[in-house]
Amino acid sequence: MTTSSPPAPRRLTLRILRSLPGAGEAPHWQDFPVEEAEGMTLFIALSEIRALADPSLQFDFVCRAGICGSCGMLINGRPGLACRSLTRDLPALITLAPLPVFELIGDLSVNTGKWMRGMAERLETWIHASASPALTAVEAPMAPELAEAIYELDRCIECGCCVAGCGTLRMREAFVGAVGLNKIARFRLDPRDERSDDDYYELIGDDTGVFGCMSLLGCHDVCPKGLPLQTQIAFLRRKMALQGV
Repeated sequence: MTTSSPPAPRRLTLRILRSLPGAGEAPHWQDFPVEEAEGMTLFIALSEIRALADPSLQFDFVCRAGICGSCGMLINGRPGLACRSLTRDLPALITLAPLPVFELIGDLSVNTGKWMRGMAERLETWIHASASPALTAVEAPMAPELAEAIYELDRCIECGCCVAGCGTLRMREAFVGAVGLNKIARFRLDPRDERSDDDYYELIGDDTGVFGCMSLLGCHDVCPKGLPLQTQIAFLRRKMALQGV
């Protein structure tokens, strides 16, 4: 009786766009060979390259579990998370580039935090209440259905994939993106926030807000958390259109 030997592991090539602003070197592609292992993710492959081949390779990570959003990058031209991308689902030649729109730090590392902070300050993404919170008071109850709806929108990890996949942002740099509109939808649901639809209209009722979205839905297609961005943008557009009448 003969037993067949397991197939040889694939030899992958990670073609990475290398660039370091201010270093005086033009952006260029560099290939790195990697032997595929069972259950390998792009994060594991990149870590192997940095540990064994080139310690200067720059990419970001924190949680390695699709929660922090740090490892967003263009994977074969599509925004995604390196820690959630299995190499077995990709061809043997994998091209990796930094997310567009955001300030480049180096190689695959971009400053999403700077963009997200500017968006959050502009849209005032915090609870607005006239009274100061009573720290010793019992928290007001909330209907489970409402709490679940708020939680669904709060699952955004600000990875920047929706921003990088947005065609509108390529033409309107001031556009707040799906991540900004999702935050408005979240606070609009929150009963603790006392802002009216008129107040929200002042924030997103123009071409840099909900009326600027061209409904290409790249954001919806690439969101790694599967948020209902298409539904929320359409809902906000209808509500804000009523305010503008």
